[in-house]
Amino acid sequence: MIQVEHITKIYDGQRALDDVSFTAKEGEVVGLLGPNGAGKSTLMKILTCYIPPTEGEASVCGHSIYEEPLAVRREIGYLPEHNPLYTDMYVREFLRFAAGVYGMKHCNDRVEDMIKLVGLTPESNKRIGQLSKGYRQRVGLAQALIHDPKVLILDEPTTGLDPNQLEEIRAVIKNAGRDKVVLLSTHIMQEVEAMCSRAIIINHGRIVSDDHLGHITSQQLTEKFHNLTL
Repeated sequence: MIQVEHITKIYDGQRALDDVSFTAKEGEVVGLLGPNGAGKSTLMKILTCYIPPTEGEASVCGHSIYEEPLAVRREIGYLPEHNPLYTDMYVREFLRFAAGVYGMKHCNDRVEDMIKLVGLTPESNKRIGQLSKGYRQRVGLAQALIHDPKVLILDEPTTGLDPNQLEEIRAVIKNAGRDKVVLLSTHIMQEVEAMCSRAIIINHGRIVSDDHLGHITSQQLTEKFHNLTL
């Protein structure tokens, strides 16, 4: 459902991505693991049609990022690294607004389901501006899921969550991967181990490893990631 073929992105002569290729299918939670500046966010921005690649092709659910960008966006739920929210809106108001963007009607039940799913119930009557960073992150995840997308793209989804919140959100993301493609980025190896069925390690814009976690031990994954910092 995600197909990336020889994607390269060059900024001012510097290769942020360099000949990246992979596919991801329904039922996979794929972790993009790499240090800051490795190219993870750039790849996600390309897949969501936010920026174009310099070279290469990609498609989401059979829709080309070049030829059918609106169709691509309809299939994707996206939580960017810097979670953009309307802080003057109330939680329910914002989620109803997000649902309306996707053309959803009579969405109140769906909004309530998302509030429960991501654990927003205790804060659901507040303005977003009154929420902690962790609860704002939950609002962002709820809006990404509101239209039941086939593909979920999450850039550093657990940023700002305390240890108690981590377990809940990890469970939501892992559960979403049962019938969707989930692509998430992180520079924390433990996040991949906790949520993902597959790890793609990226460094300096290139894929250096692509393994299903059932085929690699935790120690081997740790060693591969540690080698990037040597």
